[in-house]
Amino acid sequence: MNHSIFRFARGLVSAALMVSSGTTFAADTATHSLLTREGAHRAVAAALEYARQHDAPGGAIAVVDAGGHVILVERLDGTFPAGADISVGKARTAVMFKRPTKGIEDTINKGRDAMIPVAAVTWFTPLQGGIPITVNGEIVGGIGVSGASSAQQDEEIAIAGANALASPASSTSGKVGAVEKRSAAEVKAAFAQGETGATLVDDPAFRVAASRRDGAGQAEVHATETDIFYVLEGRATVIVGGTVVDGKQTAPNEIRGSAIEGGESREIGPGDVLTIPRGVPHWFRSVKAPFRYYVVKSLAGA
Repeated sequence: MNHSIFRFARGLVSAALMVSSGTTFAADTATHSLLTREGAHRAVAAALEYARQHDAPGGAIAVVDAGGHVILVERLDGTFPAGADISVGKARTAVMFKRPTKGIEDTINKGRDAMIPVAAVTWFTPLQGGIPITVNGEIVGGIGVSGASSAQQDEEIAIAGANALASPASSTSGKVGAVEKRSAAEVKAAFAQGETGATLVDDPAFRVAASRRDGAGQAEVHATETDIFYVLEGRATVIVGGTVVDGKQTAPNEIRGSAIEGGESREIGPGDVLTIPRGVPHWFRSVKAPFRYYVVKSLAGA
């Protein structure tokens, strides 16, 4: 009897170990998205398009995978020779630290010199212009830009490239589009990017941006986009209608100028929603900072 009990108990223990081993093995692996060559080309194409539309005098654009390995490098004519290497360094740094490189550069400039020796142990180019590429909440690579008109424009070009992959390509099958979520951390990071924030969702029918303003801006007219503002923080005076002063076409279907003559004044603050139909001039004449707001750009009916 004792031997039977022993054999039964030993069997239970063996079975438990097998189950435990199988469970452990499953937990020890994970499936990740992989940035492809096609995806890298799409990011670079979007970055190049932004650079051309905004008259960048040059620019080297590099895309790396999640491990920091180079997939693609493109260089506009007129870019200084070292730009390619620096763009790769920025892309790698954005991936390795999982954040835009501007934040790292700002930290060092504020006195944290202890970060400088990090270059001795890992890829580290703490210069503005590197952005992680995030797809469905997962960092799949990085894009770096060097050699545009300024460090700020380097970052703007990189953001344009990263945003090209931020959401799945639209379907032509007639099916409902993918449901997307942006985490609180992603939204916070978007508000902090560049001079005015960054795009959260980029869809053929609409875009959603986390935006901020520190002062008055240019007068704008969007021929194909309806703007919908939802204010989170701060106050602003927006002039709508009227005539744009010194208006110039700065991009397809977009005119910008120095101010607006005539028009009507709208005061907006936290919780307010302001809708500006396509073709209507608008101008942030004054802003009480910090001013943060969501912008939904609708292309419906365009």
